[in-house]
Amino acid sequence: FVSAPRGTMAMARRFGPGPRFCARPRSFGLRPFSAAAKPVHGERKAPMRMTTEEAFVKTLQMHGIKNAFGIIGSAMMPISDLFPAAGIKFWDCAHECNAGMMADGYTRTTGKMSMMIAQNGPGITNFVTPVKTAFWNHTPLLLVTPQAANKTIGQGGFQEVEQMAMFKDSVCYQEEVRDHTRICEVLNRVIEKALHCSAPAQINIPRDFWTQVVEFPLPTGVKLERSAGGKASTQKAAEILSQAKFPVLLNGAGVILSGAVETSVKLAEKLGAPVCCNYQHNDAFPGDHPLHVGPLGYNGSKAAMEMISKADVVLALGTRLNPFSTLPCYGIEYWPKDAKLIQVDINGDRIGLTKPVDVGIQGDAGLVAEDLLAQLAPGAGQSGRAEREKLIKEKKSAWAAELNSMDHELDDEGTTWNQRARQAAPERMSPRQAWRAIMRQMPQDAIMSSDIGNNCAIGNAYPSFQSPRKYLSPGLFGPCGYGFPSILGAKVGNPEVPVVGFAGDGAFGISINELTACGRGDWPPVTMVVFRNFQWGAEKRNTTLWYDDNFVGTELNKGVEYAEMAKACGLKGVKVGSVSELEEALKTAIEGQMQRKETTLVEVLLNQELGEPFRRDAMKAPVQIAKINASDMA
Repeated sequence: FVSAPRGTMAMARRFGPGPRFCARPRSFGLRPFSAAAKPVHGERKAPMRMTTEEAFVKTLQMHGIKNAFGIIGSAMMPISDLFPAAGIKFWDCAHECNAGMMADGYTRTTGKMSMMIAQNGPGITNFVTPVKTAFWNHTPLLLVTPQAANKTIGQGGFQEVEQMAMFKDSVCYQEEVRDHTRICEVLNRVIEKALHCSAPAQINIPRDFWTQVVEFPLPTGVKLERSAGGKASTQKAAEILSQAKFPVLLNGAGVILSGAVETSVKLAEKLGAPVCCNYQHNDAFPGDHPLHVGPLGYNGSKAAMEMISKADVVLALGTRLNPFSTLPCYGIEYWPKDAKLIQVDINGDRIGLTKPVDVGIQGDAGLVAEDLLAQLAPGAGQSGRAEREKLIKEKKSAWAAELNSMDHELDDEGTTWNQRARQAAPERMSPRQAWRAIMRQMPQDAIMSSDIGNNCAIGNAYPSFQSPRKYLSPGLFGPCGYGFPSILGAKVGNPEVPVVGFAGDGAFGISINELTACGRGDWPPVTMVVFRNFQWGAEKRNTTLWYDDNFVGTELNKGVEYAEMAKACGLKGVKVGSVSELEEALKTAIEGQMQRKETTLVEVLLNQELGEPFRRDAMKAPVQIAKINASDMA
């Protein structure tokens, strides 16, 4: 039973018992599992006799889902037993949370759907954080959640939990299989919903539905064409852009997901418009293009902020305009309050949600961009074009020079933490010195991942990319521990491309157990950079600004040796403390990754300088009224 949709989500609820469990059939005159009857999406199939697990796997094949991430469990073994024969690779991770982050990294960098799967109960609960992460990253993923058996569910049995309820706000669609004869019908629908909505979708399967014998045709499958938006709204937007005196494009994730980067380049060139990238989407426009001005938002590009502040028309292309993405930075209130705003998003529920919109277009960013380009007036973009292009060049040059000269972090008036940090360890690199050294060694075609944390956030202004699907960030759910597993997933999908992950020592500690997994078998090699400043930097920065250096829970163990831990796991590990050492270590590590199949962890010793806080808008100094005293403790 599937309930009525709520927004973009339709939720299935469980009713009644399912069929009883039976032993797995091995000889009932069944057609052997093979590629003989190749399932093709979009074609009608003849009925065939098979087991439910064969039906499930053949549906995966029909959609080209070749990679699954998780930890093996008995509730999934009937289908995992068929993975090798089906051409599906199961990547056995050290923790399910990391497996989900790997799936996100794989799909975001390849554009191909992958699957998360694990044991019912505690294995599935570990997927909550990565599924929500993928939801806000707009990543189409298949979440397969084997469920406790129908014949015992509700009795508080082994590894039983409400698996539909825990994901209801983290997926675009979820459905539980109600009868074993509907297993591939439901699976096909869940996969198609994930692809259409560009988000994770969940299929929940009682484990006693496996090993049943069925006879029916595999699903035909339907591919829905994406919309190019309404004609009237697109025409109005084209008219506004044609009359603009200072148009600015703001490219979001939708530009990447729809393959619209090249179309946005043509649109920008026609309008002579500077192009900003939305926060954490530095790869949404070619970094070497003259109209590229960099990312907005936290630790972004001042050039981008200054350009958009002058806009009379903003085309927000493929972005939901999350409020965090346009917060003031460097003391600049850059959002142009009087500019006309055209917002394009595939999800109409998000248009106008955070900012007043003059024209909203619900549609695919690429298709909308093509229509806008075709409808622009012949003279569009000519008003003030020469002056605008000159200003873009000047602001980009000034910001590049300023960024290159920024060695250290500033202290707010009345605070001295960064000054003390430099004095305490004058021999150590600052975060910005490290980031400049890193960028000198990063291959142009590399895929990069970043984690949540102060040192990674400081680096937001530095990388740009010539092509999309090159930059992995945790997104607006903001989980720590994303950098390492996501770059592992990226390498699975892009074995011929160099990949480098980044994390602070606090965030890396959350996913460090994958060091025990990624050296096994045919796991591909990666390079991981860990910034060591022995503190939870983002929280410590808040403490220096609003809590009078009353550090609670911010200090990390100085005795931990991450490079040595990598070596203990059979990987390469190196610790560096200077710019020259960092450059040499990173160069050698990337060479080792690409030429010798070596996974290397580079541990980078930094001073304890701290950059801008994440949320000046959400913090304020506390006020004590009743007073708290230890003597009051019972």
